[in-house]
This record gives sequence, structure tokens and C-alpha cells, in this order.
Amino acid sequence: QVQLVESGGGLVQAGDSLKLSCTAPGRTFSSYTMGWFRQAPGKEREFVALITWSGSFTYYADSVKGRFTISRDNAKNTVSLQMNSLKPEDTAVYYCAADRSSTWTTRVREYEYWGQGTQVTVSS
Repeated sequence: QVQLVESGGGLVQAGDSLKLSCTAPGRTFSSYTMGWFRQAPGKEREFVALITWSGSFTYYADSVKGRFTISRDNAKNTVSLQMNSLKPEDTAVYYCAADRSSTWTTRVREYEYWGQGTQVTVSS
């Protein structure tokens, strides 16, 4: 089983940037599609961004397109989410997830492995 660990969350002001990272200590997820999701208080978990195993394809939620960038370094077993121009509505717990299937998806239920999440709070 792949265990994922997120880091990089924090409290920032609107307009600031943060970079989240996700690793899998002791395991490799180089063949997995990796996704970032987020969950705000009282809301369902929602898709943010994904990157396929080779890094050749990325996909973003409309709400973050142009502001967030997902990337991966398979040699370092790391996936990152660079978040720029943060808004108060970006406040949420951010989760890293891994999907073994050969086709990419934005569906929460299709991702088999999850981290514990990292809190991102954006003040106005």
C-alpha cells in the first residue's frame, strides 16, 4: 500500500503563493496518476489538479486554472502543487492522492491512496 505524505501548507494572505509537496516514503509512485484535491469545512472533497505518470499531461479545475501548477519528479518520488495568487476561497485541507489505473480521472472515489492532508488558509 502506498502511503502519501503532504507538506507545505500554512497561513498566507490573499495574493500570496504556497508550494505543496507530496512524497511516498519507501515506495515509488512513478507509474501512478497523481492528483491534488481539497476539502473546505462543510463541503465535499473536490478535484484540484492531476498529472499523469510521465508528467506529459496535466489537468486543472476551472477554479485554479492559470494560478496553480502541478508537477512531478519521479526520480525524487515527489509531486508538487505551486499555488499562486491565492484567494480566501482556496482555504481548505489539501490532499495528495494516487491512482493506479491507466486512464486519468478527476473522481475522488477512483483514487486508491491518500495522504492525511495539509491545511491551507488564505486570509483576506
